[in-house]
Amino acid sequence: MRLLDEKQLEARAVAVGRWPLATVRARPIERAAPLTEETRSAFNGVAGDYDRSNSENLILSAMRRRTMALVAAQAGPGARVLDLGCGPGADADLLARRGCAVTAIDWSPAMAEETRRRIEAAGLTERVDVRTLGIQELDRLSPSMFDLAYSNFGPLNCVPSLPAAAQLIAGRLRPGGVVVASVIGRICPWEIGLYLWRGNWGRLRVRFARQFVGVPLAGRTVWTRYYSPREFQQAFAAAGFRRVSLRALGLFLPPTYMHSFAERHTAWMGSLEWLDERCGRWPWLRAMGDHFLIVMRKREGKESA
Repeated sequence: MRLLDEKQLEARAVAVGRWPLATVRARPIERAAPLTEETRSAFNGVAGDYDRSNSENLILSAMRRRTMALVAAQAGPGARVLDLGCGPGADADLLARRGCAVTAIDWSPAMAEETRRRIEAAGLTERVDVRTLGIQELDRLSPSMFDLAYSNFGPLNCVPSLPAAAQLIAGRLRPGGVVVASVIGRICPWEIGLYLWRGNWGRLRVRFARQFVGVPLAGRTVWTRYYSPREFQQAFAAAGFRRVSLRALGLFLPPTYMHSFAERHTAWMGSLEWLDERCGRWPWLRAMGDHFLIVMRKREGKESA
């Protein structure tokens, strides 16, 4: 999820340390439900340009390649796959071309419509079922029908309740089914270094907030809650999952909103991506990064509501 680019961050002075305290707009968990409406409105507003802006982002594209290679390795031809927060449909398109049967959901009607147009243009309508549906509404789908569910670039950071979402996802997966999630994490070395250097203590603390944090997106607000791998894994363990693997995404690569920096220093990006690939699974380091990539398997015989 590319929530904010570097130019927006500078031009609008959205770093929390530059705002009056009353403007920070962190919200407690119990008031999360109305925030999903603001988040949906924000993504509706950028849906038409979202695919282009994402594909032009060198950092995000590198992270997407790694995530989708892992998803594809878990989902062979014929696999029944649930795309949690499909956005404009690039990932659903990729998996359908590999022979998967994909149900692609998004809380944003405009994003879901972008996916429908993409899938129709590609002639993949028989393989992709697109629905305007929030992750918090998964009980509207039949139970235990999918082999794999995946969430790319942070949709699970925006759900009103992660434990509730984990239970709903578990209920849609067959026993032994797999979840692959790219999640926006708490400890981003680049971000810590950047805002320490700037002396921007307020912005430095954003990822460590326990509330939802309002992140600007094209004049609107996306409400996001950050997780450590331990916090995220605990929510899914309670729903009957065990962790299979964990790695960092964007450990040496800068955060996705620094795409203009990446464009100015393309010679560095290959080396930084190589370091990410080599070191991203190491203990301690795998819990860091702009995102983390986690794979979890539903325990056999564990049924969830």
